[in-house]
Amino acid sequence: MAVAAKQARAVNAGSARLPRFDYLLFGSVVALTLLGLVMVSSASITLADREVGTPLYYAIRQSVYIVIGAALGSLLFRVRLVILERMGVTLMLLAFLMLLLVLVPGVGVEVNGATRWVNAGLFRLQVSEPAKLFFIIYLASYLARHGEEVRTHIAGFIKPIGLLAVASVLLLMEPDFGATVVLSATVMGMIFMAGVRLVQFSGVLGLAALSLAGLAVSSPYRMERLTTFLNPWADPFDSGFQLTQSLIAIGRGEWLGVGLGASIQKLFYLPEAHTDFVFAVLAEELGLLGVCVVIALYGLVVWRAFRIAAQALQSDNAFAAWLAYGLGIWVGLQSFINIGVNMGLLPTKGLTLPLVSYGGSSMIVMCAAVALLLRIDHETRCTAQSLPASGIAAAWRGRAR
Repeated sequence: MAVAAKQARAVNAGSARLPRFDYLLFGSVVALTLLGLVMVSSASITLADREVGTPLYYAIRQSVYIVIGAALGSLLFRVRLVILERMGVTLMLLAFLMLLLVLVPGVGVEVNGATRWVNAGLFRLQVSEPAKLFFIIYLASYLARHGEEVRTHIAGFIKPIGLLAVASVLLLMEPDFGATVVLSATVMGMIFMAGVRLVQFSGVLGLAALSLAGLAVSSPYRMERLTTFLNPWADPFDSGFQLTQSLIAIGRGEWLGVGLGASIQKLFYLPEAHTDFVFAVLAEELGLLGVCVVIALYGLVVWRAFRIAAQALQSDNAFAAWLAYGLGIWVGLQSFINIGVNMGLLPTKGLTLPLVSYGGSSMIVMCAAVALLLRIDHETRCTAQSLPASGIAAAWRGRAR
């Protein structure tokens, strides 16, 4: 009772002392999600009508994924960060288990020659999505516990790199080259932000770049994608078909677009128009103005993630800081790669546009990632204002009485 009364007095001292919600981050995420739902509806309406006879089939399913993601996010927002930090090793082991499970014959679902999914009832779960999140949480807990060792001894730096190598091998066995690149770059970015020695970091980064380049060259499939990216117009009706159609869509958009729903390329010209290449349809229908709005929204999300990380670091919450940095790097990097692929600036990768592309795994996991960022911000504000992170509801009840 005494504690509740103390919390109530703290709230009554002024509403300015009550931690504010990060409306800028939340608003940017909601805007991207709703815009993505509109674009998925537009890009898939003809395809859905032909495949299942229901024009809004994919739009309805995407709405369900958003609701599930929002529900999971609201639950995750209530979990204290200290609990997640303690679960770091368990989550990392779970990530490895999932990556192994998808390779088991009869368990993994093969689509277009890749075995990246397992049946999850309502949808097929792409295991690389939660695995990336779990690995980022583990690495944040590792950096919080062994940050000094990472900065001063090569052994502290090599340990997470070794685990990353194992995860990368499992991802490449699916194969999922895009997820391997995103996870590797995110892990390296987190370690760099933690203050690793530049010489060690440069050496491992160079070795990783050479390894990825070797993998790309050694595989005929990946080599074809690389050469197609360099000159898609050399074979516009076969290997370069998808990229040329994407470029045509973006070019047709011009300044203000052809109008919502008026895309021509989505009419069975552009493959994967509602998933990996939804950005091209967006550029065609909403033009350069729509493209700039989307890029600005992603910029706001990444900026807020880094600001939240910096504030957590100032509050001596190392785990929260490294986790926020990791989530920000992940969202920013995957968005950059997807947009770059659609514009012909990067080789084709099987990566979704976060919060925009159609897909249950990506949407639900991204909602969880946003919830973690909001939780980090919430706990940091509570720490700065000397309020218990889990006592806000009690404080409000005390204020009401």
